Amino acid sequence: MFTGLVQETGRIEGIRRLRAKDGGALTRITIAAKAVPRELKIGGSVAVSGVCLTAVETGRKFFRADLAEETLRRTSLASLREGSLVNLELPARPQDRLGGHVVQGHVDGAGKLVGVQPIEGREDRRLVAELPAELTKYVVAQGSIAVEGISLTVAKVEGTRLEVAIIPHTYNATNLRALRPGDSLNIEVDVLAKYAEKMMRQRTSPRLSVAELMKRGF
Repeated sequence: MFTGLVQETGRIEGIRRLRAKDGGALTRITIAAKAVPRELKIGGSVAVSGVCLTAVETGRKFFRADLAEETLRRTSLASLREGSLVNLELPARPQDRLGGHVVQGHVDGAGKLVGVQPIEGREDRRLVAELPAELTKYVVAQGSIAVEGISLTVAKVEGTRLEVAIIPHTYNATNLRALRPGDSLNIEVDVLAKYAEKMMRQRTSPRLSVAELMKRGF
């Protein structure tokens, strides 16, 4: 589990296409960073721009991780190139404060950046993005959303268009400063919204299983 509080940005130093053991293809990326690699062990999890990956090799200032074809199809990592900035976060520890919100590192879809513009008269910026239509039902004003692995609060959502406010620290400490209009964005909606939807769907279902009837005291 992650919290969406980015620890540092890393830089893509290498991208290699490899043959997987099952005969398929995979992509191995090398990421250079200062702090995260020192804590990361082989087999450990790390969120890379919101995607939970497994470290297959580590060093003092780098680590490598493999991207399956499904990961490339579903996330913004397909557009990585050498020199790209990525957001890095190690998993939360039991004793950590949950400063953001519950982020699983399981990207629900890729959105598209419309722009990040300064807000007149303030130091904050406003990020505008287009969401996949199927995700909009999970997004509400003042709710939580993870964009590129960053825990953010929804300021406004109209149709498929999302707006969030970006404080200077977030802008400077993440890869948002390097993104351009049209770039792909990893989107993970609040998992609590998905659980709520499932519970409501079960509650309103006209057909109840025997197990569900017993649970309700019948």
